[in-house]
Amino acid sequence: MKIAIVGGGPGGLYLAALMKQLDPAHDITVWERNAPDDTFGFGVVFSDETLGGIGNADTEFADAMARRFARWTDIDIHFGGESHTVGGQGFAAMSRKELLRLLQGRCRELGVTVHFRTPAPDGLTGSHDLVVGADGANSLVRAAHSEVFRPTLDRRHNKYMWLGTDRVFEAFQFFVKQTEWGAMQVHGYPYSDTGSTFIVEMREDVWRRAGFDATEAVEFGPGVSDERAVDRVRELFAEELGGHRVFANNSKWLNFTTVRNERWHHGNLVLVGDAAHTAHFSIGSGTKLAMEDSLALAACLHEHPSVEAALTAYETERRPVVESTQRAAQASLEWFENIGMYVHQEPTQFCFNLLTRSRRITYDNLRARDEEFAGRVDEAFAAAQGLDGAGDVPAMFQPFRLGELELRNRVIVSPMDMYSAVDGVPGDFHLVHLGSKAMGGAGLVMTEMVCPSPEGRITPGCAGLWTDEQRDSWARIVSFVHERSSARIGLQLGHAGRKGSTRLMWEGMDEPLPDGNWEVTAPSPLPYGAGSAVPREVTRADLDRIVADFVAAARRGAEAGFDLLELHCAHGYLLSSFLSPVANHRTDEYGGPLENRLRFPLEVFDAVRAAWPAGRPVIVRVSATDWVPDGNTEHDAVEIARAFIAHGADAIDVSSGQVTGDERPAYGRSYQTPFADRIRHEVAAATGTAVIAVGAIASYDDVNSILLAGRADLCALGRTHLYDPHWTLHAAAEQEYRGAAAPWPVQFGAGRRKPPTSRTDAVRPRLSLLRADESDRNVHLRWTPPRETA
Repeated sequence: MKIAIVGGGPGGLYLAALMKQLDPAHDITVWERNAPDDTFGFGVVFSDETLGGIGNADTEFADAMARRFARWTDIDIHFGGESHTVGGQGFAAMSRKELLRLLQGRCRELGVTVHFRTPAPDGLTGSHDLVVGADGANSLVRAAHSEVFRPTLDRRHNKYMWLGTDRVFEAFQFFVKQTEWGAMQVHGYPYSDTGSTFIVEMREDVWRRAGFDATEAVEFGPGVSDERAVDRVRELFAEELGGHRVFANNSKWLNFTTVRNERWHHGNLVLVGDAAHTAHFSIGSGTKLAMEDSLALAACLHEHPSVEAALTAYETERRPVVESTQRAAQASLEWFENIGMYVHQEPTQFCFNLLTRSRRITYDNLRARDEEFAGRVDEAFAAAQGLDGAGDVPAMFQPFRLGELELRNRVIVSPMDMYSAVDGVPGDFHLVHLGSKAMGGAGLVMTEMVCPSPEGRITPGCAGLWTDEQRDSWARIVSFVHERSSARIGLQLGHAGRKGSTRLMWEGMDEPLPDGNWEVTAPSPLPYGAGSAVPREVTRADLDRIVADFVAAARRGAEAGFDLLELHCAHGYLLSSFLSPVANHRTDEYGGPLENRLRFPLEVFDAVRAAWPAGRPVIVRVSATDWVPDGNTEHDAVEIARAFIAHGADAIDVSSGQVTGDERPAYGRSYQTPFADRIRHEVAAATGTAVIAVGAIASYDDVNSILLAGRADLCALGRTHLYDPHWTLHAAAEQEYRGAAAPWPVQFGAGRRKPPTSRTDAVRPRLSLLRADESDRNVHLRWTPPRETA
């Protein structure tokens, strides 16, 4: 095979070496526009998993790398005058120059042709069987074929500078420095016995206030550093450097750019490494990802009969892994962009928050790695709740007071529409559904969205509170929950608006009824999605009637005995539609700027609050983002939360989206929690208002991690409880917790012990050895790391 590789960085050179080992007859040429000793940056980091793959593929090269590694198992975090060490990590790093030197030598040994200081010629796809774009984040290959790869380049907000120091750190270092201009942070790690990487990062507004923008207009050529800025860094971080020197190498202020491509290959052309994707340096090395790409691509080329099949297999295999890494990296970089929100935290909690920022590391991960540190996190959390000595109680089982309502634990069964009422009347199904969840141990069980009027329903199967018969049926369910469990039960009230008059979910979600429809209304005559009914724009008389319906329903809910009321202002229903600029195009006092769009939802909230008993909490569910351009963002959500809190909301329940059928959510593990985190730290915590996190929270470890990091006060789980109605009790058993916060019904007491189980080790890497033949230096390429979910 005749192979052209554009880019002589680690990814390109490693691929060339692997392919040449698989078949010495391959004709491989690498073009690199820089000199062989030109490299920017200092150290590169590898995880133990990646090194396992490299070792299986080429033991000789892996051994040469290993002899040059700086290894560490600890992370040191310096914040608020304290230093915390967390062990059990397992990383290795080496000089980027040394790595390139090894790869260049390996390619020479194997007979790869490498042209330095030479741009790649045109027409490679016509003269070669395979062309690989390995030319980095600013890829010329990608740019030349942008109509095919369709890249997006997301330039981020923080400024950073890559430096080196002759201070040899003994562990990975996070220095978080509070200055008069704001928070600055250093990411540092050793890469040899003579030096360490020293990356300085800060928000752009902090950067400007500190005077770093003085050289903003200066154009620094390739290889030229911003020496004035480097001198300023030496001065500001003299304490952290401890008398050691700091070095520059093409060091200048940059903004990180996240690179994504809709596709990575076309014909016989393929992208690897930073040309295809980038991930923020705070979770690892782009070099690591690039070399993993090369491993996968070489294996696919060896396994498949054609280049097209191999490239398709490569992208199919690697894309989910890379996208998972990018989700984790996005969470991490956003955490550092928002680090100013967390500097008020107690140091132990801050450290835990930092370590779990990407959502890949959780409380249980940390406990397995460093039990002593995890114990300190538990004690600090319990002390912050005024529960000294309760550090052995999992965070999810610590009690919580919501207004005057006492909750035994911090688990909520999230509202879930069941579409199983008859004429709005809940029946035996609802009794069993909500009763089983209450007996399953959750602190608070929420009803589905209960509608204040027939025309406020989503479907004919929606439950309501517009009649006394409905109230009495709800009272039966509330009484069961109170008599048979320690849970509290909350009522969610909401009006469907333009999403009403649709089929039952399992018959066609959001599809209009084939007959028997009712008129739907909304702030503006805009349908929810393609095929949805066009709503009628509400008038002042409509608004007055809707407020009255909400008030009447709230009163019936209070008479039924509900402990709490949640006003549904999320998911594109009527009140949510008023809040969103995508759904609300009004030109009167209820449309336009956010202040006006808030007007009607606040009118409803005030009326409901006045009708609801003073001693029982009223909370609000909001969509923190519309997930579409020109829609509400997390910054709007902060102001929406601020407004409801000012009007007396006891908690903000933070969901997202479902406002328009055109949305494009960024799904992932606990993907909505960052919105709750922002609202809690920017507005809610200062007022003592609780924040509820919801969305893809699937395990008790997720719940404990969210609570311990201070991202929310309570966690709501929906589908998890559909899978296991006794999820909270089972979580207590898994954690060997037998306290009062998770009492088993006496009838079920015999089942409270965790049954013995046997299973294989699910985290052991899966290795299947692929041998070209015995003469190929035992090249083993098919290495699959443990699956991670970000």
